[in-house]
Amino acid sequence: MDAIVEAALRKWPNVPHCHGWLGLDARGHWYLRDEQAQAAGAFAAARGSRIEHVGLREFIHRNYACDASGCWYFQNGPQRVYVELERTPWVWRLARQGGSVGSGPVGIESHTGLSARLDTGFVDETGRLYLATDLGLGLVHSLDVELASQAMADQGWPVVEAAWSELVKRYGLVLSPAAARLGVTR
Repeated sequence: MDAIVEAALRKWPNVPHCHGWLGLDARGHWYLRDEQAQAAGAFAAARGSRIEHVGLREFIHRNYACDASGCWYFQNGPQRVYVELERTPWVWRLARQGGSVGSGPVGIESHTGLSARLDTGFVDETGRLYLATDLGLGLVHSLDVELASQAMADQGWPVVEAAWSELVKRYGLVLSPAAARLGVTR
């Protein structure tokens, strides 16, 4: 977390949390959800405006975390901004390590730029590929599924079938902290 964010938390410890205003899609893109987007429905149906500003995205990435109840948030100074998730809190990008296009082990990096170590892969009932890592569960970016399948074959990455609902439960994913706050499950 940024030092300026930690200082703001100490100075203003009781700022109310924010729900419903920030979303993360299945490709690792952030969205601001104004009142109109929120009124139009859940994040999957009404995303809002995609955040294009590089500095803002980097700030979100540095201050992105999970609370004790499994809700993901962005600590924006003294205010915790909870994140609506389309699928998972991480979106994995894959690349061959060592700079070689056709050889070398495949590395895993989060949409926020953090390196991760593979534990297990999962394929759900719709064919989506997830990787459980030391950082948690994430969805493999759609552009990297072919490389992931090569790593499964070449490097013996373990992959098992699992229902999406089972993965949500097993990894304690809270897809909508706003809905959970109101006692609504999705």
